[in-house]
Amino acid sequence: MTHEVSPMTHEVFNQPAPLVNYNLFTSNRAMQDAVQFNAPGLDVAELAEFGALLGTSAMQTHARLANLHTPQLHTHDRSGHRIDQVEFHPSYHVLMATAVGAGLHGAPWTNGPHAHLRRAAAFMLFTELEPATLCPISMSYAVAPALQGNTAIAAQWLPLLASRQYDPELKLFSRKPGVTMGMGMTEKQGGSDVRANTTQAVFEADDAWGRRFRITGHKWFFSAPMCDAFLILAQTAAGLSCFFLPRVLPGDEALNPIRIQRLKDKLGNKANASSEVEFHSASAWLVGEEGRGIQQILEMGVMTRLDCALGTSGLMRQALCIALNHASQRSAFGKRLIEQPLMKNVLADLALESEAATALALRLAHAFDDPASTHESVMRRLLTPVSKYWICKRGSHFAQEAMECLGGNGYVEEGGEGIMARIYREMPLNSIWEGAGNIMALDLLRALRKADVGAALAQELAPARGAHPALDRLVTGLPARVEDMATEVEARRLAQDVALAVQAALLFQSAPAEVFNAFCDSRIAGNWGQAFGTLAAHTDFDAIIDRAMPTGHSHDYTSLTPASHLTPTTTPFLESTP
Repeated sequence: MTHEVSPMTHEVFNQPAPLVNYNLFTSNRAMQDAVQFNAPGLDVAELAEFGALLGTSAMQTHARLANLHTPQLHTHDRSGHRIDQVEFHPSYHVLMATAVGAGLHGAPWTNGPHAHLRRAAAFMLFTELEPATLCPISMSYAVAPALQGNTAIAAQWLPLLASRQYDPELKLFSRKPGVTMGMGMTEKQGGSDVRANTTQAVFEADDAWGRRFRITGHKWFFSAPMCDAFLILAQTAAGLSCFFLPRVLPGDEALNPIRIQRLKDKLGNKANASSEVEFHSASAWLVGEEGRGIQQILEMGVMTRLDCALGTSGLMRQALCIALNHASQRSAFGKRLIEQPLMKNVLADLALESEAATALALRLAHAFDDPASTHESVMRRLLTPVSKYWICKRGSHFAQEAMECLGGNGYVEEGGEGIMARIYREMPLNSIWEGAGNIMALDLLRALRKADVGAALAQELAPARGAHPALDRLVTGLPARVEDMATEVEARRLAQDVALAVQAALLFQSAPAEVFNAFCDSRIAGNWGQAFGTLAAHTDFDAIIDRAMPTGHSHDYTSLTPASHLTPTTTPFLESTP
């Protein structure tokens, strides 16, 4: 009997190569133009270097591994001692060291002109690589100004918060080259209503750090519990107050009795440890005035809400790049997807949304660089809830449409290599964290009562007057709506319309005419459908897609290959981490 050799059942073809080893900054024309619009002439060499690093295959592998091998809680050691420590994969620490080394945490507070804008752009670039590790980074950024409410603690901790050295070990702050900080506000019975918090603070004594209290209670969401210290809210006789809570106590270097009950099993954000904790008479020091904790947490929330807008914008850009990379290589029905008219419409529509989000998020970040300006002060207060609401609300819809561009391949995780699936699971977080949509809409109404917002908004939109009839109609009515302070039931619509108007005005000043006109025709003129991919037939699809391509090639798309001049970057931290 003879045996015939079975023929090969199939060969792999028409499967796009992954997008890797490219520069996230120099290939992002929308970000480059937005940065230069807000800070003309700014030296962006550091951003370009950072973008090259983040696009390497080595860093993408660290992002995959940090999400695949999730944090593990160890409440006790083998002898039964309480330790309350979280163990991370070594790649997590590489990512943290990279973010800290780039100054994405407390460094902007000591970094000079345009520090917040430069940090915002870098934060967005890092989000494209891996967003979950940015939770402790964002919180460290937000708490730094609040620490000024306790001068003794600020003097010792702020220099370490601004340090670009990362040390994950659990030890006394003074024996570390740098520290990170978190926040603990939410309790199970209150959620966003922190006034319902029940955690109690009882005065104990005065010492070198001021008024020391004993904290007893719980926190339902306590993200990044391995940080060196936290700002928390607790009730005193004077009301809800803000406290500084270190992991390791000064003096005897004992562990503060912060009991980590469990880590949250979340939809996404897998690399980050979010926990539930209980305080068993833990030591904490008053920050600011007793009974004014709400005011302090609102100030910190402004910074973390900025990061929500920045983070979602970064995720949009990453999802768009993956979709463009796929569509430019994958063929169907006789030609590449990116040449198909319907796919062009979808990709161009996603590109418009991504660029508008980038423009608005970076404009908001720029407002933090001039604290003395009255106009910028109003813009910070107005655009923070508006940007957080609108950009983050668009994120999940954006991710779903971008995933659909990849078809079934986009839905597959495959050991963490399915980046689009990771983005999709991550997207809802920024919309929920630091205040969901209704909280942002209510915060907008509060902002309208604080200053002459109508006049400031009119000034912000003035450069685009006369540029597009639909935008003119929207802009004409906005100041009156702002002055009338829309009722609560109308607050979401007002937030949406302010966001769209500001985005359009920014695109008029920083983007090509085809981008601006297509944005106004679709988002403002009322010609947009309920899904992405419903732009008008006269839209310049090729020009919009060309601008958004992650490798900067023209719309023949024949030279779309990974950049060869970049070499994977490694760090010795991986080998030195236990």
